[in-house]
Amino acid sequence: MQVVATLSLKGGVGKTTVALGLAGAALHHGVRTLLVDLDPQANVTIATDVPATAATVAEVLDDPRRSVLRRAIAPSGWGDGLDVLVGAEQTERHNHPEPGAKQLIKLARALSRLRTDDDATDGGEPGSPAGEPGTTNGPGPYRLVIIDCPPSLGQLTRSALTAADRAVLVTDPTMFAVSGVQRAFDAVQTERQRSNPGLQPLGVMINRVRPRNSEHEFRIEELREIFGPLVFSGVLPDRSAIQQAQGACMPIQAWDTPGAREVSAVFTALLGRVLRSGSRSQPRSQAEHAAPPIT
Repeated sequence: MQVVATLSLKGGVGKTTVALGLAGAALHHGVRTLLVDLDPQANVTIATDVPATAATVAEVLDDPRRSVLRRAIAPSGWGDGLDVLVGAEQTERHNHPEPGAKQLIKLARALSRLRTDDDATDGGEPGSPAGEPGTTNGPGPYRLVIIDCPPSLGQLTRSALTAADRAVLVTDPTMFAVSGVQRAFDAVQTERQRSNPGLQPLGVMINRVRPRNSEHEFRIEELREIFGPLVFSGVLPDRSAIQQAQGACMPIQAWDTPGAREVSAVFTALLGRVLRSGSRSQPRSQAEHAAPPIT
């Protein structure tokens, strides 16, 4: 099971758009996925059209037992194969600026239940049906977990980095967002040294790029000079299809316009990079399986 956090320490750059786009790509390619809505704005929960649950991620952070986790996971309205650990405004109560180690480990402890829940496996390959969350079959197995972080470096984002294998740093090509990427990169490196030596930055995703915009071209070049090969070669164009699909509570992969197809291709490439990084990394569980190629 590969755990990926999407983060930025500047709001409004499209961090949630990247989390949703990556989840949509995983659904489209048959990669069973859990999407964790750690942002108190709960935009992921709204956009994926999940039914009401008896608990949310806030309760999971209060008490990371398996029974609480099951009550907080719901199937998305996007289709079978994508579940959501639902978010809520109440999650903000866990966003302490100076959390202790016991607070930071709770999300990782909850997600570890997905790795070790024997009731969730049916002996098939990862990605095969294993029952709906809350049933006796449990909430898995998942090949991929995507955590959408809030745009701040408090307990919630640090909890995600403590639990994650990889981090996708999201920015748009503006001056202030570039500095936010640097702070996010530093946060990944700090958390790696503090508590999670297996954590690695997967790369920098540039969102809302407009063609033939000199300011955008300048900032993209600046990012490539700072971060080198960590900057993904594919950038996300500024397309109205993204907002239209989110407004309709649909994955961008299901929005049949030229702009949507252009965006979807970027997310397919991102998914391939995520899965390849997982196959190269040291597995946390002997039950892990190699990821399939994405074409």
